Amino acid sequence: MKNRIILLLTLCLSFICVDAEELKSGSSVEKEMYAEKVKNAFRKAWNAYKEYAWGLDAVNPISKKGHNWYAEPLLMTPIDAYSTMCIMGLEKEKKEAKELIFGRLNFDKDLEIQQFEIAIRIMGGLLSSYQLDGDLRFLQLAEDLAKRMMPVFESPTGMPYRLVNLRTGKVSGEVTNPCEIGSMLLEYGMLSKLTNKPEYYEKCKRGVVAVFERRAPKTNLVGTNINVETGEWTNKDAHIGACIDAYYEYLLKGWLLFGDKDLKNMWDICKKGITDYLSDECETGYWYGHADMETGERTRTVFGALDCFYGAVLCLDKDIKAAKKLQASINKMWNMYGLEPEAIDYTNMKVLAPYYMARPEAIEANYYLWHFTKDKQYYEMGKTMFDAIEKNCQIDNGYVQIKDVRTMEKWDTLESFFFAETLKYCYLYFAPKGAFSLDKCVLNTEAHPFFKTWKN
Repeated sequence: MKNRIILLLTLCLSFICVDAEELKSGSSVEKEMYAEKVKNAFRKAWNAYKEYAWGLDAVNPISKKGHNWYAEPLLMTPIDAYSTMCIMGLEKEKKEAKELIFGRLNFDKDLEIQQFEIAIRIMGGLLSSYQLDGDLRFLQLAEDLAKRMMPVFESPTGMPYRLVNLRTGKVSGEVTNPCEIGSMLLEYGMLSKLTNKPEYYEKCKRGVVAVFERRAPKTNLVGTNINVETGEWTNKDAHIGACIDAYYEYLLKGWLLFGDKDLKNMWDICKKGITDYLSDECETGYWYGHADMETGERTRTVFGALDCFYGAVLCLDKDIKAAKKLQASINKMWNMYGLEPEAIDYTNMKVLAPYYMARPEAIEANYYLWHFTKDKQYYEMGKTMFDAIEKNCQIDNGYVQIKDVRTMEKWDTLESFFFAETLKYCYLYFAPKGAFSLDKCVLNTEAHPFFKTWKN
């Protein structure tokens, strides 16, 4: 009897040890557990959209309603979410989204839309969904949308107008920015490749080149706002944040996806300007600030959530050293309150904009470092970031944004990029082998994967 008890205790202890070993950080068991947690978060957020905002663009979980970007819906959330559903293997949710998209999506609407946002979210989402799913209707919808937006490129300089009416083709918004000029290049380029119609890429690239040619000769930097009719800069503030960010991102990603040497040359020149005049190493860390585009003189020491994208771009450019330095600063900003504020003064770490929009860029940059280095600190930070979203953005019936990271007061809205980007990047830390490979595609700025299925 005594021997049996000893044997039983020994067996129990051995099981405890095995379980502890299997659940250690980075183990397959832990990754499987976290992958399921992220999928459950997606399901919960999607169910909130289904219950309160079905057929609309986005959900407001607290008030139990939805909202649209314009007078009529364009199904922003289901289109943006679909590529993530494919990667996560969420078959039930995919079926629901497809039925909604093909049953209700119609671009023949008398709506003036912001071409850039619609291109990266909706056209990009449809193109990626076509590659992941194979249903030709996704590609047909993407091309219908592109044709309706093409009038934006008919400016005297070739740089696109900001706004276009989907039905009439009337354009407006002659003052725009580099981001809204260049960060549709992947989407129009993919459409050209998939339809064998080069004019989509050619017209978009013309605008990208036009911005580059108007860079400051001394610094090689671009400004924040430019007039597409006159070609004159209306705001010469240079930085890597909102209004400029994805212009730089797409120079490099366009080279990686399409092998366009012009883009590689433009990227190399722009990166040198960014490094020489915008990077800023101080007591608090390594950052990228603001400068006058013509003189290169520092104008502001502001770093924000959107600026974090640059860490991923540095990884793609194989500049791991700079990416690591930047990520140390990004993670410091995130850990100050448990979620990153929208913007800080990096010289004193003072919060300038306290809200958290559930943006993905900090998680994205950290993931790229984890992917390329396999340094465990980035895996651990990935867990920390997802756990913070679970803790602070989750409510009983969904997920929301945060008004102030210092108080964690809730903000009753959830935009589509939470599905397209934030949860996708969270999942990729823990995804099983074979579910997805970053090395086989280029992710657009909305995290929709584009696969090179052609020969140059």
